[in-house]
Amino acid sequence: MFLPFFDNLRRAGVPVSLREFLSFLEGIKAGLATYDVDAFYYLSRTIMVKNEAHLDRFDRAFAASFAGLQDIPPEAVLNAVDIPAGWLEKLAEKHLSEAEKAEIAALGGFDQLMETLKDRLAEQKGRHQGGSKWIGTAGTSPFGAYGYNPEGVRIGQNESRHQRAVKVWDKREFRNLDDNVALGTRNIKVALKRLRRWARDGAADELDLAGTIRATAEHGYLDVQTRPERRNAVKVLLFLDIGGSMDPYVKVVEELFSAATSEFKHFQHFYFHNCLYEGVWKDNRRRWDAQTATWDVIHRYGPDYKCIFVGDASMSPYEIAYPGGASEHMNAESGAIWLSRARDHWRDVLWINPVPQDQWRYTQSIGMIRDIIGADRMVPMTLAGINRGMKALVR
Repeated sequence: MFLPFFDNLRRAGVPVSLREFLSFLEGIKAGLATYDVDAFYYLSRTIMVKNEAHLDRFDRAFAASFAGLQDIPPEAVLNAVDIPAGWLEKLAEKHLSEAEKAEIAALGGFDQLMETLKDRLAEQKGRHQGGSKWIGTAGTSPFGAYGYNPEGVRIGQNESRHQRAVKVWDKREFRNLDDNVALGTRNIKVALKRLRRWARDGAADELDLAGTIRATAEHGYLDVQTRPERRNAVKVLLFLDIGGSMDPYVKVVEELFSAATSEFKHFQHFYFHNCLYEGVWKDNRRRWDAQTATWDVIHRYGPDYKCIFVGDASMSPYEIAYPGGASEHMNAESGAIWLSRARDHWRDVLWINPVPQDQWRYTQSIGMIRDIIGADRMVPMTLAGINRGMKALVR
């Protein structure tokens, strides 16, 4: 009966194997999720999902596999259901307060509740809204979506006021973890953590516990050992395209900049417009009177820096290929020459493009820049793209 669920997971892009599916069936057989839809959901998610980027895909597959229960006629449910009395008693002890138990007792227990429901279904001929008797919405009947009763039954609606009936899995709380969506600050930080190379340098001001224990055992007295603090030794040089066609991406670029600033100790950034030319700047308010020569940047920051460009690479091809092609000034040398110099100086170069990757082929300038820096060195600004780029930088 769970084969359609397995098929939906595979179609949704969750890389679940037959081994994991069999483990899931063993868990069901062992009674780990008996009569508990929450336990069933978390059991299947724990076994089937091995990467947080697939959580949203799992939720969609789960909803597709087990949706439609509310479309079943209530008469059929009541006639077919055979719920053990012992289980109902245990469930009541687990979830209901003493006051709620008293309310159920006032109705005559579960059997009486079911009988009352059957009678009202037989009497009711149409949809009802409001009130305290008929089965409908916005009332206080034990039946329906908007009534309140500790032993209530929800029929025919797609939401719940008191969250005491069917669990709605379509909330998809993990959609921002999908590895094909645009990044937020949290996901950017997670992706940038891949770009790490730990080293210990500087003053020895951190307690070396293992070294202290070893030295004390060797010398017979307390011999405190210290060591330099472990730091991320990766050096990052970030070039950010600003203005014009990049305006729609200001928010996500700000998040990337914020994450990079907090993640790397050795971090420098500069701004450019459209393509790299002979000058870059630190302050956009002084982009014309406080520029830094690109040659100075190349000479100041050695080849051990990881050079990352962030831009949409969308411009006139003349801005890349020809002297004087820049949109805002007369450039003596073409942008392609300066990009080639950056690629040749910094061994590890990456271009992060906020434009969706399936649109790259429609912009000639994107193809030109990919040819200069390397096709595998341009990645989309998604979680999967950033992860791929960070792996390329640490090779």
